[in-house]
Amino acid sequence: MPVRELYWNIGSHGLMYILFALALIVFFYGLYQKLQLLKIGRPEKRSEPIGERIKLVVVYALGHKRIMKEKFAGIMHSFIFYGFIILFLGTVIVGLDDHLGFTFMYTDFFLYYKLLLDIAGLLAIVGILMALYRRLITKPQGIDNKSDDYVSLFLILAILVSGFFISGFRLAVNPVEWSNWTPIGMIFANIFGALFSNTEGMMALHRFFWWFHMVLAFSFIAYIPYSKLFHIISSTANQYWQDLENKAALKPIDFEDESIESYGISTLEDFTWKDIFDTEACTRCGRCQDNCPAFLTEKPLSPKALVQNIREHVLDNKAKLLAKVQNESNQEGQEAQDEVAAAVEADMKSLIGEVIDPEAIWSCTTCGSCQEQCPVFVEHVPKTLELRRYMVLDEGEISQEAQLALTNMERVGNPWGLGKAARLDWTKGLEVPTLAENNNPDILYWVGCAGAYDARNQKVAAAVVKIMKAANINFSIVGSDEMCCGDSARRLGNEYLYQSLTQGNIELLKEYGIKKIVTHCPHCFNALKNEYPQMGGDFEVVHHSQLINELINRDAIKLTDSVPNKMIYHDSCYLGRYNNVYEEPRNIINSIPEATLVEFERNQGKSFCCGAGGGRMWMEETVGKRINETRVEQALTTNADYLITGCPFCLTMMDDGIKAKEQGEKMFAKDIAEVVSVSMQKVK
Repeated sequence: MPVRELYWNIGSHGLMYILFALALIVFFYGLYQKLQLLKIGRPEKRSEPIGERIKLVVVYALGHKRIMKEKFAGIMHSFIFYGFIILFLGTVIVGLDDHLGFTFMYTDFFLYYKLLLDIAGLLAIVGILMALYRRLITKPQGIDNKSDDYVSLFLILAILVSGFFISGFRLAVNPVEWSNWTPIGMIFANIFGALFSNTEGMMALHRFFWWFHMVLAFSFIAYIPYSKLFHIISSTANQYWQDLENKAALKPIDFEDESIESYGISTLEDFTWKDIFDTEACTRCGRCQDNCPAFLTEKPLSPKALVQNIREHVLDNKAKLLAKVQNESNQEGQEAQDEVAAAVEADMKSLIGEVIDPEAIWSCTTCGSCQEQCPVFVEHVPKTLELRRYMVLDEGEISQEAQLALTNMERVGNPWGLGKAARLDWTKGLEVPTLAENNNPDILYWVGCAGAYDARNQKVAAAVVKIMKAANINFSIVGSDEMCCGDSARRLGNEYLYQSLTQGNIELLKEYGIKKIVTHCPHCFNALKNEYPQMGGDFEVVHHSQLINELINRDAIKLTDSVPNKMIYHDSCYLGRYNNVYEEPRNIINSIPEATLVEFERNQGKSFCCGAGGGRMWMEETVGKRINETRVEQALTTNADYLITGCPFCLTMMDDGIKAKEQGEKMFAKDIAEVVSVSMQKVK
């Protein structure tokens, strides 16, 4: 049956076209201004491969994959998002029929779509009300309320409600046989029919609300680039432009490039255009902040504030910066360009110090939780570490204890500052072959500095050796020539020292023809696996939990002795979030007879950092609560006997946290290899 709706009392369609054109002009001018801001940043390739990026948009923008991780906010946003999409498509269909002669509205198909439109409008209204409830009543800590937020929400609400008013007045005056296909519209029609007896009055109200709704809709379009509503565009674009390179690896500095005048980031122009766009894409949802261990332990770091402060700095200096860019593109003399650049910089706040607190930069543990939770893929950690690079490499600004660790790495190849000869002390009585003794191993065991020099972690190294011997693995260790992998040096901002350590290690490993490496340190694991290839070091690298899990699965070792304890597993940031190793450690625990695995509330991708990442292992924690003690407090709520980890830094931090909480008789921190060695046949 034909279901075409005629707007029988709406005239002046020419005025509608004029208003629409004005809305588009305002919209595109605002969009043009946004795009102009990107000229401030340096070039960066983020457009290919197109097919893969489109798939990511489908998954994360249309599919809401990350948004739905927070149930209430996810449902709220889904109601608004999908409701608007359906209503927009409905408007397009009406436009195609009315102005281009299409016939969708003459088919039974449109009956079903009318019902869907009603449901979509209702759900969108519910979503807006949920958003207002969240902002006005529950007020989550990560949410900050600005006038723009309320203008945007009430504007959308007014558009949605006025749309039902139009439908209600139309159906009240001109009921049709298919009215039941618009149940929400009929509710309004019945209400208006009871309130108004004058048909002419309802027709006038229908005409008024039609134009009111139209003006609101055009205002919405025009308002998008100047408001939070811009995230409709920017979020999707940022999901498209997300980093498809290895996110576990920092970008290297080319120290041979003589055109580089300074390292890292110290001004807005040092950022890439994508860094600048990140600040526009950020929706201020607060998920990064809600999952930041530094913020949650009262440090002066909020990932959200970091990004928003950069955004405000960009907007405050937009005109000056764009004028500087224009001046450079005019190819004036170098002296003239330098004068303009100096004038602009002299009139701006300092990025580090005035816009961003240096203490906030050093509070970051690089755990990556901010980026893991961000639904629009804002990249907080790379920006933070580029700021560190400038502070360390150009300004020499770093704490004394961190500098001591860097000096020790440079002088003797390890942050503890102990001699090379001492690197093998832990092997006494274990008969551990070095490369000098066995130069053709199937697996090289990369012990790492913690396993070699730290008394607590030497026990872990011994357990790993016992396991590999029990499995009859042909392995060797490097020996006294092994140097720090460089992870801490790189995350502390000293890229030059990192590359120096890396080159030495790669040369040594290549000299012996090493193909496969196992390490029990996730920081070594991440460096060797993801970052050494940047310097020509391509090796197969596995974490010891992956190796142990494989040995159990193929019966190379057998776990026969029971360990009747409740075990809680702590996901190391550099093993979990950075390398997606979650299941293997849990599989191991579940393979131990009578062991019971329990979980932190914050686990796997939302795991809470131990506080030692990003070089923080070598720095004092003097502000706020201690991160490791906070994590131990979370563990204690589960009444677990063992706090299991697969990282030497985490093990040290958990040990210290348990002692600080005076819970040493109730809970013990253990590496996964230690509990396996206890349970394993023939290994006591």
